[in-house]
Amino acid sequence: MKKLLLLSLIALASCKNSTELKTGAWRGTVQTAGGELPFGLDIQKEGDGYAVVVVNGDEKLKMDKAFIKDDSLHIPMEIFDSEIVAKIDGDKLTGYWKKMRSNFTFLSSAFEAEYGKTYRFAEATDAPVSTLASKYEVLFLSGDKQDSTQSVGVFETSGTQVKGSFLTTTGDYRFLVGDIVGDSLKLSCFDGSNAFLFKAKIDGDKLAGGFWAGPTGFESWTATKNDSAELPDATKLTYLKEGYKTVDFSFPNTDNKKISLSDEAYKGKVVVIQILGSWCPNCMDESKFLAPWYKKNKERGVEIVGLSYEKSTDTSFAFPKIKRMKERFGMDYEVLLAGTNNKDEASKTLPMLNKVIGFPTTIFIDKKGQVREIHTGFSGPGTGHYYDEFVSDFNRLIDKLLAEK
Repeated sequence: MKKLLLLSLIALASCKNSTELKTGAWRGTVQTAGGELPFGLDIQKEGDGYAVVVVNGDEKLKMDKAFIKDDSLHIPMEIFDSEIVAKIDGDKLTGYWKKMRSNFTFLSSAFEAEYGKTYRFAEATDAPVSTLASKYEVLFLSGDKQDSTQSVGVFETSGTQVKGSFLTTTGDYRFLVGDIVGDSLKLSCFDGSNAFLFKAKIDGDKLAGGFWAGPTGFESWTATKNDSAELPDATKLTYLKEGYKTVDFSFPNTDNKKISLSDEAYKGKVVVIQILGSWCPNCMDESKFLAPWYKKNKERGVEIVGLSYEKSTDTSFAFPKIKRMKERFGMDYEVLLAGTNNKDEASKTLPMLNKVIGFPTTIFIDKKGQVREIHTGFSGPGTGHYYDEFVSDFNRLIDKLLAEK
């Protein structure tokens, strides 16, 4: 009997140890067609679960509360319909990352993490073999070579460590972090929705390599050093069709109440319309700016209205997504369910626009109800001074519109 009791205690102890999760820094990876995509994780105990923060250089992005079930750690990211599930084995986590796509199917990728590791692709050194410029003109080419995207690459280098982003007309690639390894540049970003991996050979003032998005997406890219590289004017891409002076809509909020700009709450005020979606990381970055800005400035006579384009217009699916987004980012303004996140379908809901080109898009309306500017895309904090310029231009325009009679 004593022997059986002892064996039972040993078995219980073994079971308990197998599900103990070490807290602190972890180096996570997901697998792509281009190889291992690394990112940082910070895991801390929080009540009966765990607080998990994804680390991409300067970005610290908190996930939903994580928990242990059986022998595995579950890290949900409900706002992105995404989750990491990994078996706990001492200093290692092994499992998968899965994410729901727009067509409601799931894609998945192998996930691993190792405790106590903080490097990205390689341990940092002071003297890189190859050097990287701070600014490049970039061309992305789709895998079938049918579509291309012009971009501007901006980077900061410290020894062999690199941070930066790629700017496009519809937004940026967020907080990219990586290393110069020999004659190659390697960068990555993981935020629960996007999984980006960039690799390129450095050849003097030129770069050439591949870009992998998620488990299977691929584009080739080339870049040339150009300190004068710029994108088209973001305020000239989306515009009102001839004959229109404003936008007009009537969409429901999460209480299923129709809201329009003709409502008393918006009359005589400067209004900012935010075209977004809960699934969109660039929209998340813009919301992180707009939400606290609104709390600070709403008494000045300015309002914000979010028009959210979700994976489905089924309110039982979309309303909870919008509510979670509003709660997560502290969005005290109305966010309405406007349509689905297909750009062509979104364009049909706002027929006065030439087209909805990208998420987010920001529309500025003066006190008389007329559109004064439309800004396509958003350059987030990962773009450095481009983000600072956006904030400065935003405040300057709002001040001007508020000063008008």
